[in-house]
Amino acid sequence: MDKYHQSQQLLTQLENILQQHQYWEMITPDPQALASTEPFAIDSLACHQWLQWIFIPKLRYLILQRLPLPTQFVISPYVEEAMKNQVGMEDIVVTVRAIDQLLNIK
Repeated sequence: MDKYHQSQQLLTQLENILQQHQYWEMITPDPQALASTEPFAIDSLACHQWLQWIFIPKLRYLILQRLPLPTQFVISPYVEEAMKNQVGMEDIVVTVRAIDQLLNIK
């Protein structure tokens, strides 16, 4: 299984976990919030919103287009800190760490 397929599987797993823990939203955030230039849109989105509305779609686009995937890329420390003490954080972080590890394999 190639890195694109593995990445897609992990994104689907992340989406399912977000849904399972009721973090998945049906209403898109305000376009201004999505246009944030801050890392992780920290000034306008909660961590789970950033995962749903920015991270997953952007990585999925790269996968579907077979464009180069990011390397030297780690988001798990942010997710762990931003979701500290929130329900399901451990499940989310396990999957995000797996994505980090996969994307950093050369």
